[in-house]
Formats: sequence, C-alpha cells, structure tokens
Amino acid sequence: MEKEIVIRMEELTKLYGTQTAVDRLTLSVAQGEVFGFLGPNGAGKTTTMLMLLGLTEPTSGTVRVCGFDPARDPLKVKEIIGYLPEHVGFYEDMDARQNLRYIARLNDIPDRISTARIDRLLEEVDLAGEATKKVGSYSKGMRQRLGIAEVLIKEPKVVFLDEPTIGLDPDGTNRMLDLIQALSRERQMTIFFSSHLLDQVQQISDRIGIMIKGKLVAAGPLAELAQRGLGLEEGEAYTLEEIYMKYFKEA
Repeated sequence: MEKEIVIRMEELTKLYGTQTAVDRLTLSVAQGEVFGFLGPNGAGKTTTMLMLLGLTEPTSGTVRVCGFDPARDPLKVKEIIGYLPEHVGFYEDMDARQNLRYIARLNDIPDRISTARIDRLLEEVDLAGEATKKVGSYSKGMRQRLGIAEVLIKEPKVVFLDEPTIGLDPDGTNRMLDLIQALSRERQMTIFFSSHLLDQVQQISDRIGIMIKGKLVAAGPLAELAQRGLGLEEGEAYTLEEIYMKYFKEA
C-alpha cells in the first residue's frame, strides 16, 4: 500500500536579494519515512527547513506539510509538527517535568492529559530517573533527549531535527539514533533531519537528499544513489561519504 505524502515541495525557490538560496526544489517525503537532508554550509538546507516550518516565505513555488501551506496556515502546521533545533533552549532553573508541563500548557494540552504523557515520554527518552533534577545540570545528551520529549509532547505527525547528535558522546549518539528510528517504525512519524555526520545519516535514513548551491542534486534510497552516482552493482560495498563526495565534486 502506497504511503501518504506528508511533505511536498514543488519548484520551491527562495531569493535573498539577488542571491538564490533555494533553487526550484521539488521533493516529496512519505509518512513514516526517515529522510536525511545533506549538503555543505550555505547549500540551502536551513532555508528549506525554515520554509517548511513557516518561518520564512518562499519567493515562488509551493510547499505543503500534511496538506497545509506553512506560510498561509502557520498555526495549523505548528499543531502537527515538532522541531528540534541544534541548540535546544530550556528553563535552566526548572526540572525536566516542569519544562515539559510548561510546553504542554503552551500547546493547550490540559494537565489531566499531559501528566501521563510526560511520564511516558520521560521513560521513553530514558530521563525518568533524572526528572527532578534542574535542567541546568543536564549534560548535552540529556538535554537533547529532553528536547525530543519536548518535541513529542503534542504528538506531532512530522518531526524536523537539525543536527540532533552534534556534541554527543557515543552512548548519547546511539540512544538518539535508536529513538529516531523508533519514532519512524513504531509511531509512523515522518522524520526530516539535517546532519553533517554522514555515517549516522547512512545508518538510519530510508532516503537521502543532497543539496549543493541551492539545488537538489540527488534524492533517493542509498542503494539507488550508489548505483547512479558510483555505478555500483547490487551488493557492492559503498559509504554515504563516497556518494556524497561524488555528487559534490560534480555539482
């Protein structure tokens, strides 16, 4: 059965003066898919994500998230998406549960519903034993996991992650990657994430898109990109770094 398309961009373009940040981007992402979005600094990844989040308007083209236009229906889009930026902000003098309760109230989630949800999420991100500690004392990995819980408090359909494992130790990285995969496999959430850590992107992504100088130069499953970009046959070994560098050099 064909999965629903939850992110759709067609000829999406963003200009800043005479500079083209995103150049006629056409891309679709399906429900439950983990989509890795790659490219060097200045490639247009952040601008694309800002348009998907409704934080900047396209110059031309269309973008839809679960059928809604982020620029025209920003509140509708914010109800159904979650966003974890690279640097997560919390109230440092509050504990994990207090931070999550605050976010739940901002999203109009009644306390009678959020209480059980917060407990479940703290277990899910392995912070139940640290829930009464002030967040100011948390490690980078703990803060990232609390950030995931904060994203999930409103049970979004689509989650956007920006460099979710930057600065984490190996254990924290593995926990984060396992959690991302679980959200996709067990809850059928769509995960759209940007990262420079290619081995991790290769590990968890269903499909990958590569942006160079504002253009989407490749998109598809890893095996397909290896076949197209490197001329490999099925079963031959490859790395995402090899694929990425091939497209980067040709762009």
